[in-house]
Amino acid sequence: MTPRLVVLRALGLGDFLTAVPALRALAAAFPGHRRILLAPAWLEPLAALLDGAVNRILDVEGRGAAPAALPPQAHGADVAVNLHGRGPQSTALLWGTRPWRLVSFGVPGGPAWHEEEHEVARWCRLLEESGIPADPRALDLDAPPGTERHGATVLHPGAAAAARRWPTDRWAAVARSELAAGRAVVVSAGPGEETEAMSVAAAAGLPSATVRTGGDLGALARLVAGAGRVACADTGVAHLATALRVPSVVLFGPTPPAEWGPPPDRDRHRVLWAGRRGDPNGPAPDPGLLEIEPAAVSAELAAL
Repeated sequence: MTPRLVVLRALGLGDFLTAVPALRALAAAFPGHRRILLAPAWLEPLAALLDGAVNRILDVEGRGAAPAALPPQAHGADVAVNLHGRGPQSTALLWGTRPWRLVSFGVPGGPAWHEEEHEVARWCRLLEESGIPADPRALDLDAPPGTERHGATVLHPGAAAAARRWPTDRWAAVARSELAAGRAVVVSAGPGEETEAMSVAAAAGLPSATVRTGGDLGALARLVAGAGRVACADTGVAHLATALRVPSVVLFGPTPPAEWGPPPDRDRHRVLWAGRRGDPNGPAPDPGLLEIEPAAVSAELAAL
């Protein structure tokens, strides 16, 4: 029987992309195992770009809280790896599947959790200190099949939490600046973000056809891969631009870029941050995010 490796990372787009180096490291360390990722099924188009590092995704949702249970196929694995969080809930959940070996924070004698650590480095360190070599630089993805180079500036005003949503009138000001500079503009929106994107387009004088909406992650990846540059908040699209090597400007509010931003050695990505922390899940735009003015974003886009 083929040995199995089960990895728990039942989170969102940015979480998946920051775990790519760890997923690649696990594939290299366990080439003979069937590698199963416990994550939302809609991430499949990106998992397919990892050259076989993930053999299968089992649909597990854990963005709001640790999953209540794991599917039967996750039980009895030879190796289980917790890339979901620090525990104890996620650690206990994987222990309950009775793997032969569990790699996780929060286990006796295991690696210690460090606050204020970059998300990519955190999971690579977990593996390194568990005897599994990992390279945090292994972030890149090739452009998805079917990508067409359109060269437009992609603005993505949405974010999962209100604390990370820059006001639509400011995004519209950036769009107008890009148009004045002779660059085409496309506004993208994830599920539930359509109204916000349409408001940006309308305020900027853009036709509604320039707004790309829907929940197709493959289409979003192709849109970003074909872009000339991307501007967005601290959200999954920022990590997508990093992975696809598309120049980007990322607006940070409550969370420091040292923890979730592009790696500092990648000079095609710029970050704007007022230097103050806040609640990343707050109900209103973070005060630090509001300190960023449209002129600063436009200047960084022009400098890319």
